[in-house]
Amino acid sequence: MNHYEAVEQVPVDMPGAEGCSVRWLVGEKEGAPNFAMRQFEVAVGGHTPKHAHPYEHEVFVLEGQGTVLEGDMEHSLRSGDVVYVRPDEVHQFRNTGEVPLKFLCLVPNSALAKNVSVTPECGN
Repeated sequence: MNHYEAVEQVPVDMPGAEGCSVRWLVGEKEGAPNFAMRQFEVAVGGHTPKHAHPYEHEVFVLEGQGTVLEGDMEHSLRSGDVVYVRPDEVHQFRNTGEVPLKFLCLVPNSALAKNVSVTPECGN
């Protein structure tokens, strides 16, 4: 057991990320054989890179508000919303609120060795 604030928060190091950090809460290092749980924090006005990858992930919004781009569709987000990102779907999370946007993101451990494709307009 661990409190999430005890886990190091590091900047997201991908082209197109702005004001975005991540905490790796649970994963292979903790002995989880199947899934990794990460907590992202996006600063006011910030965003994740616009990207795609060959694996799914599930997102649960903890705090704040923003938008999620799923393919060609943009949807509003707020605390309590759940998002399923399909494999190979271009997606991006943006903070449009006045406080940090915080969300949990779960991915299969098998995905960690797979490539992520950042779109040419990453972040626009």
